[in-house]
Order: sequence, then structure tokens, then C-alpha cells
Amino acid sequence: MLSQLSGRDRAAEAFPVPGFQAAVAHYVAIRAARKAQKAAKTEAELEKKLTARKKVTREMTRDGSRWFASTMLRRALTEDGFRERLVAFWSDHFTAFEQGGPLRFSHVTYAEEAIRPHVAGRFADLLRASATHPVMLRYLDQARSSGPNSRATEKNEKLGGLNENLAREMLELHTLGVDGPYTQADVRQLAELLTGLSYRMKTGFEFRPNQAEPGAETVLSVEYGGKKARLEDIYAAFEDLARHPATARHIARKLAVHFVSDRPDEGLVDAMAARYADTDGSLPEVYAAMLEHPAAWADQPGNIKQPVDFIGSSLRALDVGPRAMPAGKYGPMRKMFFTPLQLMGQDWGRPAGPDGWTEQDAEWITPQRLSARLIWSMTVPYELRRALPDPRDFVETALGRRVPEEVRFAARAAETRAEGIGIVLASPAFQRM
Repeated sequence: MLSQLSGRDRAAEAFPVPGFQAAVAHYVAIRAARKAQKAAKTEAELEKKLTARKKVTREMTRDGSRWFASTMLRRALTEDGFRERLVAFWSDHFTAFEQGGPLRFSHVTYAEEAIRPHVAGRFADLLRASATHPVMLRYLDQARSSGPNSRATEKNEKLGGLNENLAREMLELHTLGVDGPYTQADVRQLAELLTGLSYRMKTGFEFRPNQAEPGAETVLSVEYGGKKARLEDIYAAFEDLARHPATARHIARKLAVHFVSDRPDEGLVDAMAARYADTDGSLPEVYAAMLEHPAAWADQPGNIKQPVDFIGSSLRALDVGPRAMPAGKYGPMRKMFFTPLQLMGQDWGRPAGPDGWTEQDAEWITPQRLSARLIWSMTVPYELRRALPDPRDFVETALGRRVPEEVRFAARAAETRAEGIGIVLASPAFQRM
């Protein structure tokens, strides 16, 4: 599992997803279409411009469907499943997305550019990549943040002013943890230090010294910067936050909760945190500490699969290939994937807040959400693969060697293959990792 992380990312090569500029192209096209529609002077011209606007919107949703299909096909067909789980984990840890509009699928491009290339590197590099990506800067309103005494604010008092969102989430969620050793003063000082982080739509991230708060800032008793605003001082703060013992502990526990148990063994967390500290936050070393620990392989029920994991593992068990996925057709994709995910409680790419999706098992297994899993299991596999496998064989494909006898009997007794496959996928055993 670990050696594959250092090799080629074959799943990404097989099922490519573009970067942020692909989402920007949709943004530009839709804005231009809206502007042209407003400028129409006759009913006939208005109708023509409305049709053009609908066309570019369809192109956006079609591409979004393709990007989702590529994401799920990676899960279904990869030989490097650990990498796919890590990309999903870190994308959630550094949650960033658009609520809607022309950039509503940009979270996919964010994961591709800021997260995926760094899951086998240093945590500090992952922190830096996520914090400076346009999707994160937009999501937490950092791009508009300006120092109260900056040159930009002096020239234009109507600027957004100081915004603490990114600073707060960086301390509370991304590094030290909600119970970490920081104060509101640290949040304020970090927010002032981060002023100047911005972007341009067509070129991506850029640092704007005229928006930066002048002077030094003190975060966790360490002073950064001076008279002249420099991007290097912000990066130095990222390095120090990444090296903090509280960060090591927070990251270790969160990984253990996600991959092992809602209540992980404290020895496991200790071992992972120690390895993090000893290796300057080398993520492969932290993963190794987790995978080498006996608690990671204890004979106990695994975590409940989140909806996207449930669907991903279902596609993997069914061996669904590219031809079976209606990738460029938003209607069928919405019917088979987007709407079911919403009903299961996981609107794709849009968690409730910057803390991402819950890791608590009980939150995913409610009557309504479990019903949505059952309905999906009984209907969608047949739409994807009319030639379904024999349930008697599929039960071992899906569940491995430890097949509960009740599930084996039910699969064998099913009246149709579709029902047999549905019973296996809806079974309690398949709901767990």
C-alpha cells in the first residue's frame, strides 16, 4: 500500500480530471452569456441569448458529471485504493467548495491540484497548497481580506477589511485542533499575517503586498514579518504550525478515527503522533505508523462507510467500467448518483461547513439515509450492468472471506440476480469498511 503511493498515479492517468482553469472557463462563459442576455434589445434576441446561456450551463453540468464519473471510476478500478481514500480524507480535512453558480464543480479541480499531488509528501506542503489555492481563498473569503492599515485600505475604505475565516479554520481545523493552544489574539494576528493572499481567475494564486497588514505579527509567541510584507513570512508560519506538537496529535487522531475507529486506541494515536514529530510531518511515515500498529488490524467492526465510500465500493465490487457510466449525461448521473447521495446525507462536494463530513457512524445510519442506500442497492446496479454477476459468487467478491451466513443464504435465495446483488450491497456487513 505504501510503496504504491511513491509510484505513478495510474488511476489519475487513466481517468483524468482537469485543474481550476477548466472551472474558470465555465465561469467566464456563463458570465458572458448572462451579460449578453441582459443586453438583448428585442424578444427574438433575448430568446437567442437565453438559448446560448442554457447551452453553456449544460456544458458545465456535463463536465461536472464527467469529473464525478472519473472520480468514482478511480475508486472502482484502481489498484491503489489507499491513495483514493487519502485524497478523499485530505480533501475533507481541508474542505473548500462553492455553494453553487458557475464554479460549483470547482471542488473537484481543487482536490486535483491542491490535495492529490501532496498526499504522499509533507503535511506542511499540503497545508501550503490548500491555503493558497483559489477555491480555498474564495471559500473562506481570504482573497478579499485586507489589513486595516494596508495601502489598499487607505486608498479604498470600501474593501472587505480584515477577514479571520482562514486564520481561524487553519488553527482550529487544519492544524492545532479545536482544543489547541491558541487564543483569539493568535487568530487575529494570523489573519493579519495572511492578508495579501489572493488570486486572479486566469492565472491563479498571487500575493498582493498592498493588501497586507504592515508590521510584524505574533502567532503562538513567534514573531513573523516586519516592515515589508513578504510571502516568505507566511510560509514560515505554515511550517511552524505544521511542526507544532498539537498539530501532530490532531492529525494522528483524525487519521486514526477515519481509517480505524471512531474511538481509536490511544497507543495507535501516540505512535502516529510520535512518527509525525520525528519525521517533520512526513505523511507516508505517519501512514506507516498506523498500518504497522496492531490496533489498526484488531478484529472489530470497521467504521460505517460514508455514502460516497458506499457507492464507490459498490462500483468496485460490481467491476463497473467506463462504458457503463453515463459520464457526460447530467440527467442519468443525477438520477443514479447525485440525488441518491443527497438522500444518503452526503451532497457531493458540499458539506455543511468547513469542518467537513462527520466521522460519527450514527450520523450516517438513520432510517431515511439507510432507506436511500437500500433503494440504490436494489435499482442502480441493474441500470449500470444489465448482465449482473451471480449473487452466490458476488457475495464473496463484495465481502471477502468473512461472509455472514445470513447474507450468503439471502443472496442464494433471491428470486432475481438484481435482488441478490441488492441484498448483498444493502447488508449490514457491506455498510462497514
